[in-house]
Amino acid sequence: MSLRTVPASMDPAVVAAVDAELDRVAAEHGVTIRLAIESGSRAWGFPSPDSDYDCRFVYVASLETYLSPWSTRDVIETPLVGLLDVNGWDLAKALRLLVRGNAVLVEWLMSPIVYRGDEAFRTRLRAVAEEVADRDRIARHYLHLGTRQWALFQRNGGLKKVFYALRPAMALRWLREHPGAAVAPMHLPTLLAQCELPADLVAAIGELTALKSRTREMGTGEPPRLITDFIAAEFELAAAEFTARGPRDLTAARAVTDEFFRAEALAPR
Repeated sequence: MSLRTVPASMDPAVVAAVDAELDRVAAEHGVTIRLAIESGSRAWGFPSPDSDYDCRFVYVASLETYLSPWSTRDVIETPLVGLLDVNGWDLAKALRLLVRGNAVLVEWLMSPIVYRGDEAFRTRLRAVAEEVADRDRIARHYLHLGTRQWALFQRNGGLKKVFYALRPAMALRWLREHPGAAVAPMHLPTLLAQCELPADLVAAIGELTALKSRTREMGTGEPPRLITDFIAAEFELAAAEFTARGPRDLTAARAVTDEFFRAEALAPR
């Protein structure tokens, strides 16, 4: 079954441009796009009126490409055009990064905005991610991402930066509250709904999100103390809980991803 989940709030002209660019990429590069999603602030649940459209996709190349002794690029990048940013990864690259603890593919799989894709493929790949993802490494990915954005806010201000720290902080909170899971939602409202949080904090985040949704440039300023205290506390807790550990035995994870990749690379196009 094909996937298509594009909210009516998105500009139809830009969505059409995304679709055209995906068609061009597939034809010019000879690849099959298995999943194409929105990965930026629109999918995170806190867009501004002038937010970019950040389409990301996973593709499978031809069998001849994989059988050749000559390596090729495993990323397809397209020129930035206005608000449009369209880039993708080869499935093999995506799987390698997943096993190493990179959370990017996990986020793509959880995006609520899907331009195109195969529902069965996404379901299978989500199951692989649940099986092989290392929650400690995923958490440290969010911790590194969030503390970097938090430092930028503290140094330069800019309320938009608050959201780029808040979402990783919420992902870390979600992981702490769901100790058996490694794959957290990417959508901020979903993270809020699935965590036990004080009502006044949820209300403050909602008010700041509403401000961002109607303001092209939020400028500098101090967000509510409730939010800044929450972000700082979550990063401190995560730094203590999700500590670096020794090398991980990747034998089982590689076997699972090997099997999945071979099945997808050999699948009829």
